[in-house]
Amino acid sequence: MSANRSPLQRLASSAGRWPLLREFASLGMGPEAVSERTQAWQARVADADARVVSVCPYCAVGCSQIIYVKDGAIVDIEGHPESPINRGTLCPKGAATFELLSNPHRWTTVKYRAPYSDHWEERPLDWAMERIAQRIKETRDRTWRERNEKGQVVHSTTAIASLGGATLDNEENYLIKKLFTAGLGMVWVENQARV
Repeated sequence: MSANRSPLQRLASSAGRWPLLREFASLGMGPEAVSERTQAWQARVADADARVVSVCPYCAVGCSQIIYVKDGAIVDIEGHPESPINRGTLCPKGAATFELLSNPHRWTTVKYRAPYSDHWEERPLDWAMERIAQRIKETRDRTWRERNEKGQVVHSTTAIASLGGATLDNEENYLIKKLFTAGLGMVWVENQARV
């Protein structure tokens, strides 16, 4: 009689003796596929104090994000599944938002390498901002053009350019464009806001 049984029936009858066969016989979808260890697992945001809906800051698409907060610190950021824009998905930049905020390897001080030096030094932020401002002013004053070859007023410099980073938001890019073109006369202002 056992010879007339299908392979699946034979597998099911011997499943009681072998856990692997029990899991295979049930296609690994029943309670036998869950261990005590996995039953104790919970979502990393299960004990968050707050769930805040926000908008990704990186581009003009406006993808919705859910930010989970515990003890005043962000513990996770994910795409909002109810958003009609991104439907829970995020691009690589949006998906890395949490890592940008929490990465222990992220530099938080100014690094400076003097000309001809073989090492980096840490400098105060105020020193770095003042140095950048001085260098921009010197370069702008040295290369300023009131008029072009045709005598037209141009009020510009082609010796300074700006390439914005992918972590700048729309508001920062707007202000940078206004400051650099109208304020400093820079011609080349670009941004790496694309993925």
